[in-house]
Amino acid sequence: MRDGKKEKRGRLPLFYPHQLLKRITDLDPQALWFMGVRGIILDVDNTLTTHNSPVPGEGVMDWLQRAEACGLKRIILSNNTPDRVRPFAEMLGLGFTANGKKPLPSGVRRAAREMGLSASETALIGDQIFTDVLAGRLAGAVSILVEPIEPETAAFFRLKRRLEAPILKRYQRRLTALGGRRPDKTEGGIK
Repeated sequence: MRDGKKEKRGRLPLFYPHQLLKRITDLDPQALWFMGVRGIILDVDNTLTTHNSPVPGEGVMDWLQRAEACGLKRIILSNNTPDRVRPFAEMLGLGFTANGKKPLPSGVRRAAREMGLSASETALIGDQIFTDVLAGRLAGAVSILVEPIEPETAAFFRLKRRLEAPILKRYQRRLTALGGRRPDKTEGGIK
């Protein structure tokens, strides 16, 4: 018990990612494969590129090729409009789902189905706790949080980042208490 509330051992709250990285390019696609992940669901803005940029971030194209070489299927899932997502996805040679309605799990499940997979065989990679991490968790996918490529200037995003800060702080304290081990790591992969 902590602060009068029960915490389940080995389970992370819905807002905690399974993994936290600086950039998507820091993620080893082969490690995902060995964890049982067969498809990657990718956010666009501040994950693959800066907000509203038509050009992928540094190293992203190479990383996508490495993921493909490992046998991982890839698709984009964005809350943005088709006008924003389609040209970016086409440039990368990826399928996409726009108006994804994250954090609702339906977009994640739809993207997984489009790859011929169940959500539990996928990893959702994005930069926001309240959309990407939560959607992945609710759908049963592995949720991987990356730091935003650059800070957003819009008030709505600044507010979300301020609300995310204490969650990330608590998550990091929990990792430190566990000696750096993720509390959700299992022998067969990630819960």
